Amino acid sequence: MTVPQTELQRIVASLQQSGLTVEPVEDGALIRSGETRVALFAEAEPQGGVIVRLHLDLELFVEEDSLPDILMGMNLLNQGLDYGALNLDPVETEDEEEDDDAPVTFAVLGRSVLWLQDLGPLELDRLREHLRRFEAEVTEAVERTLHGSRGMSA
Repeated sequence: MTVPQTELQRIVASLQQSGLTVEPVEDGALIRSGETRVALFAEAEPQGGVIVRLHLDLELFVEEDSLPDILMGMNLLNQGLDYGALNLDPVETEDEEEDDDAPVTFAVLGRSVLWLQDLGPLELDRLREHLRRFEAEVTEAVERTLHGSRGMSA
């Protein structure tokens, strides 16, 4: 008797078979493409299908006092993204317990959510294409902004 694979295990196996470097981690998987690492999480949807969440750590950090300008810039960037969105997540530091007045730092992350009808070959191909375009689109938008004449400053 074989043990049925979870949605995540089936997705990881499919991505590995297609040539991607995928490493299972805790409750998800890490997909490496050059310097880029995309975290992938999958769970069965109660009404059917599978929800896949993608997280791209851009290694950009923003101080609390820069938030108004950064939020306006991120809003403009998000309007041009089709396969994901930029979000801010507070970064927890070990010093937080000691100094409640210290400014909060936020990490800039790319995030995307994709619903797959099933884990058949067509839907897994759609996931691979979504993953490729998500990574390329978010990375390109951020690099263009940071290296352009009027970039985000953090």
